[in-house]
Amino acid sequence: MEKRIERISACLDKNKAESIEVFDLTDKGYIVDKVVIATSLNSKHTEALLNYLKNELKPEETFLGTDVSDEWVVADLGDILIHIMTAEYRTRYNMEEFLGEVASAKNQEL
Repeated sequence: MEKRIERISACLDKNKAESIEVFDLTDKGYIVDKVVIATSLNSKHTEALLNYLKNELKPEETFLGTDVSDEWVVADLGDILIHIMTAEYRTRYNMEEFLGEVASAKNQEL
């Protein structure tokens, strides 16, 4: 799992994503074990980062689903969720606070 996270983070970093954070939610009762959040430079960059990930991670990774909008992309790898969003959306939705609370919870159901 850690090598997969490293590959995802390296791909995002290489392609100019900013503020890449990884949340370990293993055994926390969340829908996935890991969540990666990254900030894009603008709306076009958001979708471009998803395309970079798909090109660099396949065939090793299976993208089970993606939800794409101009400001926010979510990619589901089964046990990993990747959120790529513009700085405005990242600030607005403040997922770090929620995921930080989940990560620090003691094995409780959400």
